[in-house]
Amino acid sequence: MEKIMTTINGSENLANVENDKLKALINFYKAFNSRDMNLMQKVWLNSKEASMNNPVGGIMRDWNNIESVYNKIFNGKAKVYVEFYDFTMHSTDTMFLVTGREKGYFEKENTKIDLAIRTSRVFIKKGNEWQQIQHHGSIDNPDLLRKYQNEILKKE
Repeated sequence: MEKIMTTINGSENLANVENDKLKALINFYKAFNSRDMNLMQKVWLNSKEASMNNPVGGIMRDWNNIESVYNKIFNGKAKVYVEFYDFTMHSTDTMFLVTGREKGYFEKENTKIDLAIRTSRVFIKKGNEWQQIQHHGSIDNPDLLRKYQNEILKKE
């Protein structure tokens, strides 16, 4: 286990990062926070093995279903921004898991909600590339969870 003492939001200069696992993680946040679907597709394992569990979408299996969630986020009226921090990395030569916290916000029209999410991400090595195969996010605070779910599930 390696404790990582940094915050990741995707704006990091990859030329300064030697750890290829950390680069893969940074690329996820770069794709998410810049709404870059092409990069997001490269970050994720594009297969039926991929899965994502979160407080709004529930359990999604298969890259095609996960991609549809990101398309809604990236092309909708809402803006969601997150940073990953206070995390540890557990790894082998062909897999790594990061578990920590995300902070950020959801913003739509006149509503802004500060987010606090427990997050884990699993990446596997395919060829020479690290690809995300699983993501889990949970919101501990029941009031925040209810407020976020109510806003995100509203019709556009």
